[in-house]
Amino acid sequence: MLAREKFDAEVVAIGDRSLLGSLNVEHVPLRAARTAGKLDPANSRYVLEILDRAIDGCLSGRYDAMVTAPVQKSVINDAGIAFTGHTEYLAERTRAPHVVMMLVGGGLRVALATTHLALADVPKAIRTEELVRSLRVIDADLRKRMRIARPRILVAGLNPHSGESGHFGREDIDLIEPAVQAAQRAGIDALGPLPADTIFVPERVKQADCVLAMYHDQGLPVLKYASFGKGVNVTLGLPFVRTSVDHGTALDIAGTGRADPGSLIEAVKLAVELASAA
Repeated sequence: MLAREKFDAEVVAIGDRSLLGSLNVEHVPLRAARTAGKLDPANSRYVLEILDRAIDGCLSGRYDAMVTAPVQKSVINDAGIAFTGHTEYLAERTRAPHVVMMLVGGGLRVALATTHLALADVPKAIRTEELVRSLRVIDADLRKRMRIARPRILVAGLNPHSGESGHFGREDIDLIEPAVQAAQRAGIDALGPLPADTIFVPERVKQADCVLAMYHDQGLPVLKYASFGKGVNVTLGLPFVRTSVDHGTALDIAGTGRADPGSLIEAVKLAVELASAA
């Protein structure tokens, strides 16, 4: 939860310099005592309470942006609460018509057409109208939040070689190609479907502002290889800025002092930049 007078050094410098380097913490008590690295479903509702406070603060204008740390989805589900991830929860709570998960790092921006799904469920989740909505959101937020005048978006195919003219599946021909064409007619500079094994070739991506991958592990391994520990997750399509880290909870090193805060620091920096541009 970021309030501009607390996080923007330039703004603070104009006003009260005593706020430079300060951190204002709103205390929310745990439901049960915590042990580093040990999951406790008793604290699952506490996690969601913090998230709800941040959402309410951003919607009311009290906060200018939200930065989230990783959350352990399984322990929330173990508490009997249906929860698939921050992105989906934020979309539901803000009643955003359509949101898109995008990661930024290593000179890349990679957005996802589907998020946290079993691989077997991905093909039936690919729908032309949803892809068009995602391309519209990506284009709009790249213009508004990142000040890119005419974003160029590369769209990955679902199947090897984008289906090899239908021999490896017809999703690319029947679903993805029509979505790209519809987006182009709407004035969006989109290109695809392109084979996923060559879409990240340096000569190709350096001419693009974002890659839209069809599923989580199609696009994110490339980005995380290029930027792990420095990447940032951005939720597009929300009524406020939300960034997050590019990694999970790392329970195996919790409490050891070995955690790398690099991604969290980058998430805060990008949140400041995006909120300032809005």
